[in-house]
Amino acid sequence: MKHSSTNHASLVLAVLACFLFAGATAAHYKVEGIRAQTRPEEILYIPSGKTLKRMSLGYTGLLADIYWTRAVQYFGWKHKQRSVDYHLLYPLLDITTQLDPHLIVAYQFGTTFLAQAPPNGAGEPDKAAALIERGIQNNPDNWRLYYDLGFLNAMERHDYVAAAQAFARGSQVPGAHPFLKVIAAAMAQHGGDVETARLMWQTTLETTEDAMIRQNAQKHLQALASDDAVLKLEELVRQVKERTGVQPRSFIDMVSAGYLRRIPTDPLGRPYKLRPDGRVEVQDPDSLPFISQGLPPGYQPTRPIVPGLAK
Repeated sequence: MKHSSTNHASLVLAVLACFLFAGATAAHYKVEGIRAQTRPEEILYIPSGKTLKRMSLGYTGLLADIYWTRAVQYFGWKHKQRSVDYHLLYPLLDITTQLDPHLIVAYQFGTTFLAQAPPNGAGEPDKAAALIERGIQNNPDNWRLYYDLGFLNAMERHDYVAAAQAFARGSQVPGAHPFLKVIAAAMAQHGGDVETARLMWQTTLETTEDAMIRQNAQKHLQALASDDAVLKLEELVRQVKERTGVQPRSFIDMVSAGYLRRIPTDPLGRPYKLRPDGRVEVQDPDSLPFISQGLPPGYQPTRPIVPGLAK
């Protein structure tokens, strides 16, 4: 009798599992069917990590991957639309990391998605900091998360004390990159100066294997180099005018007069332009998306900046 009851219970569970699977499959195809017609935020989702855990039947890792994919798709769609409203981004990341507290990529890329100013992100650096702090709490031996927190505090929140503390904490993790101690000291002493920013981006370039992050770091380093060159060239033009009483007309004239060895070029090899008023401009600002110097008056980027994390 007991054996028969056990078999009956097993049969009921098996049938229930089949119904759940069928329902999930139908829901999946329903969502796929409306995906092309519907905005991502209009697709129904369950906003509770605890509820999803109970429904997952133990497959929380799979659900975390699904929600992480949804977060990336949501961000990508919003970014493509140049949107300023990313209100579902943090809830999606929150659910993802509740389901899998050890999904490092969700903390790392999610932080950048949240922190960047619209339209390149949600413009919520405080929520980004909360997300990465949760990542550290759940993964205290991952030194890259401390690095990400320090980078976020320095670049987006401009809190150089907190940045120095995050780098210092990370430097104490076994196996941490030795540059964390150097960056912590530089941040504590010099805050947000250009050389400290250069050091952080160079460290990012040298310590990541992710192609998108490397590209992002390279573009930031190119921007810093270009900004530095533009300021130095404009100062040289000013000095030449003071010395000769004549505004240089071109860099060719300055080379001929011995003020320059050759026509200056940006980090991508394109010659800088010298304007009649002494301003120096880059040839193609879209190719150097993070520069702050050498931009034409009224310049607006014509293509979106590709986001990336500093890892």
